[in-house]
Amino acid sequence: MNASLSKPLSVSRRHPAALRRGNRRGFTLLELLLVLAILVILGGTVAYNVVGIQAGASEDVTKTNMEKIDTAIKMYQIRIISLPKTLEELRDGPSDADKAKKFPSGGFLEEIPSDGWGNEINYTISGAGFELRSAGIDQQMNTDDDIVVSKK
Repeated sequence: MNASLSKPLSVSRRHPAALRRGNRRGFTLLELLLVLAILVILGGTVAYNVVGIQAGASEDVTKTNMEKIDTAIKMYQIRIISLPKTLEELRDGPSDADKAKKFPSGGFLEEIPSDGWGNEINYTISGAGFELRSAGIDQQMNTDDDIVVSKK
């Protein structure tokens, strides 16, 4: 029998990097940093998308609530033959006794809806029409992001 075949390989003949890899039990700092960077990027992407969805949802809620108010104003106008002086009249009825007789017992709105950011919707009468205005996402009136429903 050949003696070289029965002899195990000596440590000196193995590749030193293979020895290090075989004995390693944890992760290197570089691997941990790479995983952390990937998690931060994924988290940022998710957060960005959630904020965008929420802003769009608030705008949709505002538009829906303004349509609800617009419908209530039209119903008020048909029944009472005038525009309400305030949005509260849609819920509570007009202060004028003759107009109050025509007001339905449940009102036209149970409550006055706010915009999608929790702020009051502004109502103004101009001539024979009216305007509903939400301050929008910046919550400042008369800026570019205001949401407006105007009826003449």
